[in-house]
Amino acid sequence: MTYLLFLIIFLIIPLLILMLVTWQDWRRGRSLPPALRNWPPAVALTAHVVVAVLYTTPWDNYLVANRVWWYDPALVTGWLIGWVPIEEYGFFVLQSLLTGLWLLFWAKRLSLPADNFESMPLRIWSTLLAGLLWLASVVILWSDWLPGTYLGLELVWALPPIILQLIFGADILWRQRRLVLIGLVPMTIYLSLADTLAIASGTWTISPALSLQIYLGGILPLEELLFFALTNALLVFGMTLVLARQSQRRLEAMLARRQTSVGVEGHVE
Repeated sequence: MTYLLFLIIFLIIPLLILMLVTWQDWRRGRSLPPALRNWPPAVALTAHVVVAVLYTTPWDNYLVANRVWWYDPALVTGWLIGWVPIEEYGFFVLQSLLTGLWLLFWAKRLSLPADNFESMPLRIWSTLLAGLLWLASVVILWSDWLPGTYLGLELVWALPPIILQLIFGADILWRQRRLVLIGLVPMTIYLSLADTLAIASGTWTISPALSLQIYLGGILPLEELLFFALTNALLVFGMTLVLARQSQRRLEAMLARRQTSVGVEGHVE
């Protein structure tokens, strides 16, 4: 299976279906609930696509350059940007759009709670847990334990923005946990199954020497499941927080406190 065929079957076709459904929702006047009307959905989704491409490109090029994973040259077009085939950049964009539209589809249909939940302890403890996991990943890479290379690189790369999302709005995400789970879990499973077929057909290969060699279904490396869980979490968390009106109120309150603090310091001087 060529990489382009993989994109067409598993990302472009379902994306076109979701785009059609989104257009029908627009025609019928179906919109997001009041709690998620902070930004226009198209703006939020476009911003996440841009960030996904910019943030993932250096990391993914590093993986390919260091043979953490590689692709079959006969199954790609041969157009490269850096070490990575052009199809891989298409994957960044298409996954972001697919997961984003999937989240928006359910956001318009689920009965979601009002955005009036505040919990600083939840934000602190979830951030600390993610921070400890990030430190553990640094130790894995620092120890030069080769089977932990891919795992460590995934966590070191993905956890910093997730930590920022959690410290800002873990309580908002918890309040909207039904939406977060339905946006995250099915899409992670779907992309993992598609990835399994691509690996089985030789489209790309994960280095056995640089991974844990724990294979789900005898084919899918555990790190690949984690990759889709982390990238979809970045998208689902980010979209939910950007769309939540509570995020805007929180950001305005933070900026107001900062301005007040700067004003007091200036007055003291």
